[in-house]
This record gives sequence, C-alpha cells and structure tokens, in this order.
Amino acid sequence: MRVIFNVDAISAPLTGIGRYALELANGLASHRDIESLRLYSAVRWVDDPAEALSSNRLFANLRRNLPFKTRALQTYASLRDLLFRAHTRNLKGYLLHTPNYILMPFAGPSLTTVHDLSAFNFPETHPPERVRFLERRLPETLARADRILTDSRFIADEIRDKLGVAEHKLRVVPLGVDSRFAPRRPHEINEAMQRHGLVAGEYLLVVATQEPRKNLARLARAYAALPGDVRKRHPLVIVGARGWLSAELEKPLAPLEASGASRRLGYVSEEDLPVIYSGARAFAFPSLYEGFGLPVLEAMASGIPVLTSSVSSLPEVCGDIALCVDPLDEDALREGLRRLLEDEPWRQHCARDGLVHAAGFPWSRCVEETVAVYRELQPA
Repeated sequence: MRVIFNVDAISAPLTGIGRYALELANGLASHRDIESLRLYSAVRWVDDPAEALSSNRLFANLRRNLPFKTRALQTYASLRDLLFRAHTRNLKGYLLHTPNYILMPFAGPSLTTVHDLSAFNFPETHPPERVRFLERRLPETLARADRILTDSRFIADEIRDKLGVAEHKLRVVPLGVDSRFAPRRPHEINEAMQRHGLVAGEYLLVVATQEPRKNLARLARAYAALPGDVRKRHPLVIVGARGWLSAELEKPLAPLEASGASRRLGYVSEEDLPVIYSGARAFAFPSLYEGFGLPVLEAMASGIPVLTSSVSSLPEVCGDIALCVDPLDEDALREGLRRLLEDEPWRQHCARDGLVHAAGFPWSRCVEETVAVYRELQPA
C-alpha cells in the first residue's frame, strides 16, 4: 500500500503527539506492507523523520513568536493546505494519515488521529488561538475522514457521544512504550544522577508540560501537606517544558523550591529521560484529563510505582495496577502520595505488576494496528 504520512507534529521538544508521530513514521518506513511512504512536513516533502524535526523547528518558532497568533496560525494552515493540494495532485493510489487532528485536503482515502477533546472540554487550559482553530477545523475533518483513530476507548466514546461521529468510523489504537524505558542497575544511572543532582531511589518524579490540565498546582499543595520528614527524604522533581497559564502553579511551588523540597529540571534530553524515570522512587501523574497518558506507561515500564487520576482514559491505560485517586481532592492526593512513597509492600506489588502490564504496549503493536486500519481503506 501507498501512504502519505503528515509529520508536522515531529517538533522539538518532543511531547506525546510528537513521539507518537515519530514512532509511527519510523515503524511505517520499515513495514513489509508499505510499498511507498511519503512524509510531508510543514509545506514540503521530507526524506525522513530527522529532517522533519529540523524543518518543523522553523515553523514552530514562527507560530510561537509572530504577533496576532490566531491570524498567523490561520495563514500557515491555509498556505499548508494550498501547497499540499498542489504537491499531491498527481499522486495516485495513496491514502493520507495525519496523526495530529486536522486533515489536509486530499482526494483519496484519509484518516486522522484525534488524541483527546481537551480543547473542547477544558478550553481555559489552552491558548485561545488553539481552541478557535480546532473549533473551526476539527468538525470538517471528522466529517471528511474515512477513519478516525483514537488512543483509548474513552476518547472514542467521547467523539461518538459529544461530536456525533458514527461508531463505524472509529478505531482504537493504543500508544506504545519505547524499550529504553526499563529498570536499570545503579552503575547505569550514576552519571545521569550526578549530572542532574539527583539521588537514585529517593525522589518523587513528575513528567508533564507545566500547563493547567496536568493539575500540578494541586499536586504541589498535596505534596506540601505531607509530613516534613517525608518531603525531606523524597523531594519532588518535575520534568517537562514550561507551558502556558502556569501562574497558579508558581504559588505552591515557589516555597517548596526555596526550601529545597522541589526542583524543576525542565525539558531533559531523550537520552537522560529514561534514566531519570528508572532512578525515581515513585511517579505521580494526577492529570485532570488525558487521551492516553503515556508517561504512566513509561513509569510502569521503568519499574516504579505510579499514582494517577481516576478520570478520563487513565484507569483504562493503567488497568487496576496504579493507585488512582480523585485529582480534584487534595486530601486524597496527599494520602495517595504518602502510600506511594511509604507503603513498601504495595510499592513492590505495583512495580512488579506494572512491568508486566507495560510490556503489552510496544510501539510495534501500535504500528501493526494502524496498518490494519490502512488495509480497511484499500480497494479490494
């Protein structure tokens, strides 16, 4: 089969959607059933995902820095659509897959991946220009797409029930976990621990972009309410790029940082991230809403116990292994953190079962199940 795969989302720093697009692009490139794979990035063809990463950096900077962001985003999208139509006019027998919500105009079979509906359910947690763009463009994409992939059954049900998409168009294809996320021996992590000023087996880890939907402000307040000796033994370490609308987070986090109880490492390298996971005592991810929650599986694959939220797709993703709590209940978060850090029998059980659970989600499974959907769109 012949596939055009849009790689706009492969842009540094890689977050969940960018990682998904990169893993699919690499998997499709070597798949036995893909006769021809064409990668389209921004406004041009690229030869490989690495080239996309470089190409997309320029456009990401333009979208971030230009004034009148809404108008700039609209102009970029219109230009991209115009050029894509011209670049694909003479291509025959291809299907188009965009892994990041919005389809470009295409005469052949097409499918999109919709990761979540957070811009509709929690518009206040997104930049306004992003919300307006999705409100205008997503309904048309859903109507035109021959298939719509989602990362979880929860999101598929939301798209069906809230946006009226027919069930026959929806396909659930879970994300995967890279084999780099795995338990590691002390000598394998010592260098990274020293470089980042961490002590293996002691810190409470969070990996999330610093934006309101990740619920980091409530997490920080719950952590601050733990006994002082617990906080002293287990500092809170936050990994992830600074996002948007983070003023609420600064209030509880600033005193913790001033006292040395918390640190923000920012965006860390692809090489160091798996090491930082494996060196943690525990992992917390109390997000208000997720389409999948890939960091939860990455933590499980790293052999550390997990606390996450009892809402959206997160219970579906972690099964009955992680400790799931109400993300709006700071008392429940505090008690969950205490158990996560101090209840040794439960911690060992969670870490052991989490390893087995995460092993069922390789990226190769995601690639195979995606190609199976492509086959549905091929003429008999």
